[in-house]
Formats: sequence, C-alpha cells, structure tokens
Amino acid sequence: MPQVLDHLSAGALGWLESNLDYFDPYSARAASATHARAKAALELALLCSCSARLGDAADGRLEAATGVVRAIWHRPEFLDLFDEFPAHAATYSLIYAALAPADCDDALRRTALARLTPEFLSPADKSPYQCLEIRYYADRVGVRHGIEPYPRLIEQSRMVRPLDPAPDAAAPFTLAEAYTVTHSGFYFGDFGRNRPALAGDPLTRARDLVGLMLEYSVRHDQWDLAAELVITQYILGIEPLSSAQGAAAVRRLAEVQRPDGALPGRSPELAARGGATAARFFAAAYHTTLVTALMALIVSSGRRS
Repeated sequence: MPQVLDHLSAGALGWLESNLDYFDPYSARAASATHARAKAALELALLCSCSARLGDAADGRLEAATGVVRAIWHRPEFLDLFDEFPAHAATYSLIYAALAPADCDDALRRTALARLTPEFLSPADKSPYQCLEIRYYADRVGVRHGIEPYPRLIEQSRMVRPLDPAPDAAAPFTLAEAYTVTHSGFYFGDFGRNRPALAGDPLTRARDLVGLMLEYSVRHDQWDLAAELVITQYILGIEPLSSAQGAAAVRRLAEVQRPDGALPGRSPELAARGGATAARFFAAAYHTTLVTALMALIVSSGRRS
C-alpha cells in the first residue's frame, strides 16, 4: 500500500505542477478560467503551507507551486478578488493572512485583517463549525477573537455525535454533514500536525463515524470526500493504510487517477466530460487532485517521522 500511495502522490503533484498557470489569477491561461480563481489560489497556498509545516512533506516537489503562491500574495489586487464572493470575503481575507508566505509584505497582511469586523470574529449567529474555522485561522495569524476554546468546540462538534437514524439506508448522512466532519478534523488536528483532544467514548464515536462515512464514500465513488476522510482518519490516530476503509479509499483513488495524474472530479457525476476544454477540465479536476495530494502528504508524513 505505501507504494500505491506514493504513486498516487507523485501523479497528483505532477499534474498540479503542470497546471500552475490556472492557479495564478493573473496568468494568460487563467483568463479562460471557469473556476473560482481566489478559492483555487487559497487552496494551493494551503497545500504548500501544510507541506512546509510538516517538514517539506513534498520533498521539494512544491517549490514551483510555492513560488506561484508567493507571487500572488505580493499582488495587492488579489484581495479585490475576494469581493466577488461577498458571503466568503471575510473568511477569505482571514485565510489569506494566515497562509501568507514568510516574506509577504506585512502591509498587505494588515490590509486583509482590516477587512474583519468584530462581529465576524465573534460567535454570534454562527454554527459550531463556523466558529471553529474562524478560531483556527485567527489563532494561526494571531488575531484576537471571541470564539469559544477548543474543548468547548469539540463538545459541540458533529464529529462526536452518532448518526441519526436515516429513512434512506443508502444515504445515512448528507454530503454537507460529511464535509463538516472532515473540515472539523482538519482544524482540530492542524492538518495532521496534532491529535485532537479526544479520548474515550467521544474518540470512539468520531472514529466510528468517519469509518462509516469512508466506507460509504468509497462504495458510492465520492472521490473527493474519500480523500478528505482518509486525512481525518489519520488525524484521529488511525493508520489509514492499515485500516480496511482507508486502504480501500487509497486503492480506489489510484484506480480512478488518470495517466496524467489528475483525479477527474469530485465524483463520476461531477467529473469533466469528454471534449471538455482545458479550462473546464481544470475546474472539475483541480480540487480533488489537490486534496488527494494533500492526503498523501499528510499520511506519508507519519511514515517519515
């Protein structure tokens, strides 16, 4: 299984490197883009940041990507792209500041943080997951906030609650629920750097829930979700390659990976169709390919350490 994971990682990282122009909102290729340009750039920055904080888990294979991120973060006009998504503009500004490369102009970081209101940084009218996301990135950048401490957020998290009985046994949870669980795991576990403060029954419930979701996602070809759940398994202290569900997910991702290294979409229904333009293929494929690369880096970091 380690060889399968390594091959999956090499292919995904290779495809990302060959398509870096699409991540750069100001490149010639990005002019034809059909994806959300700011979101894609932030996701690339997250991948590079996670690799660096895990001790260059990519073994230098993200050097070119890091250079693209650095160039984007030095452009003041990049912040203006966040305004294309008013509902997410404040969150994007916070993430931008938290993921800024070390040599980023501090004035740009302060400009991004100046967009945040006291209301945004408070728990008022926010779900537990929204509070967790804000706290995670605010803590990383050193912004004061009024969000509850992590132990309280864990108590409120969807991760530690069993599934409610579902009328449709084929769909025991919604995709929104599943992504709330995976992203909560990312933040509680700092993308694989720490173990959440979970033990006893809450830890058992979280592991069982993730295992059930992972088995379902593999069976129903939810490729993007499967990759995220493998990361969550790792964060919860399970070695994915030694678990039935985690190994099955890695094998399935390897089976659907294209010869060029791309994962063609989040699922068969959302995958790029034959004849899609390069820009449309990128829009369909980049997120799942990036998440798969992230998964491989995080899981492999355990072997390296």
